Amino acid sequence: MERMQETTPEPSAEDVANEAVAGAAEDLVNKIPAATDLEGWAKLLGTAKDKAIDFLPTLGATIAILFIGWLVARLLTNVLRRIMQKSKVDKTLTTFVCSCVYFGLMAFVFIAAITKLGVNTASFVAIIGAAGFAVGFALQGSLSNFAAGVMLMIFRPLKAGDLVEAGGVMGHVEEVGVFATIINTLEHKRAIVANATVTGENIINYTANGKIRVDMTFGIGYSDDIDNAKKIMHEVLDGDPRVLKSPGPTVAVIEHGASSVNFACRPFVKPEDYWDVWFDTHEAVKKAFDKAGVSIPFPQRDVHLHQVS
Repeated sequence: MERMQETTPEPSAEDVANEAVAGAAEDLVNKIPAATDLEGWAKLLGTAKDKAIDFLPTLGATIAILFIGWLVARLLTNVLRRIMQKSKVDKTLTTFVCSCVYFGLMAFVFIAAITKLGVNTASFVAIIGAAGFAVGFALQGSLSNFAAGVMLMIFRPLKAGDLVEAGGVMGHVEEVGVFATIINTLEHKRAIVANATVTGENIINYTANGKIRVDMTFGIGYSDDIDNAKKIMHEVLDGDPRVLKSPGPTVAVIEHGASSVNFACRPFVKPEDYWDVWFDTHEAVKKAFDKAGVSIPFPQRDVHLHQVS
């Protein structure tokens, strides 16, 4: 009769872990003296006191690292803030960058402090890196707007109060933020344009040079005196205090039209006076032409009728 071999099943990982915990707990209980063992308790307390005394230098060094690191972080942040303010960097960007630098330095100080306590920070740093990568990937659109905002604040192609055409919107800039630019349109609408859109298209700043040219066209009849018409338009422009003297206005024949001789009338004004000068000049030139007998022709067509017998 064949003998059957009995096989002992291998213990599972859970059983091994339970046995290890039970063994550690038993060792800990064995190390605790009985309630009546005064000598044992005195020895245990003495050991704890010695370990506490040995730990004091490490604790002091950790506190010193935190305190000195905090002072250095504040000092470097304040120095950076003064440098950015002297460089006339936008206030919003200055505040944001200084805050990022401060918290970054404090994070480094905190990691150095817990490392001094003997804590393994390798996994901690890995977790922070992975979380940063995940957040960055999820917010890549916002980060592109942030990068564009930083570029706008550094190079300053536009600033608050400027009359601009940017991101498909024309109006006065109210605020250049970290993620978006706020523009009040000429129709008094509030437009919030993403910074990536602003930098991704052409930016036309009508205020940057301190003056802007008003392009207008006026026509007279072919039978009218050209020199007299030019004189009248110069008088209208010279009588308007909003028209800049330097550079002076341009009045010249620009085209021989189908029914009129057209003049280019181009004065320079301050950006805030653009539309007022545009409207007032058209009205003033019409009145001056009427008073001087200069005709402003309009398209006409002669129709000849032939009677068929």
